[in-house]
Amino acid sequence: MTDSTLQISTMQYKRRRVREKTLQALYALELSNDPVDHILAHTIDQLREDKDSHAFARSLFQKCINAKPEIDHLIREQVANWEFERIALIDKLLLRMTITELLFFEDIPPKVSINEAIEIAKRFSTEQSGKFVNGILDAILERLKKENKLRKRGRGLIDISMHTNRGKDDRDSTT
Repeated sequence: MTDSTLQISTMQYKRRRVREKTLQALYALELSNDPVDHILAHTIDQLREDKDSHAFARSLFQKCINAKPEIDHLIREQVANWEFERIALIDKLLLRMTITELLFFEDIPPKVSINEAIEIAKRFSTEQSGKFVNGILDAILERLKKENKLRKRGRGLIDISMHTNRGKDDRDSTT
């Protein structure tokens, strides 16, 4: 394993851990209605040793809470034939968390957010959750792209196919 591969694996592990802690915090909030500070102190604040991870977790948690009505509206529209209340709680929280990443974290590639949600769903939810979460998130991602609501920046964050006016030589120079 090369040093750069090890760095990427370590970063992926950290982000996965952060997402799992954020999921745990959202789950605690949903079930207990304890004050946010109490929930943060017993979940996300355990990540304090790594300032970047801690900041990302707090930001993701807070943005999930603040954008909940908007995100739930997106989910409800996508699952129009299902009862929203019957969606497994872990799945619903993962959908909220991932849609928050899609909308508000410009530096995270959509495919990374979705793949992480799928893996976490497989680990913590039902047997079919990975497929369910994937289907909903893929559809919402396409909708956000179509409605021009997806704001991503940085290398590798936007599909090259979205930039049809760029020539092959331009694409090759960025890799």
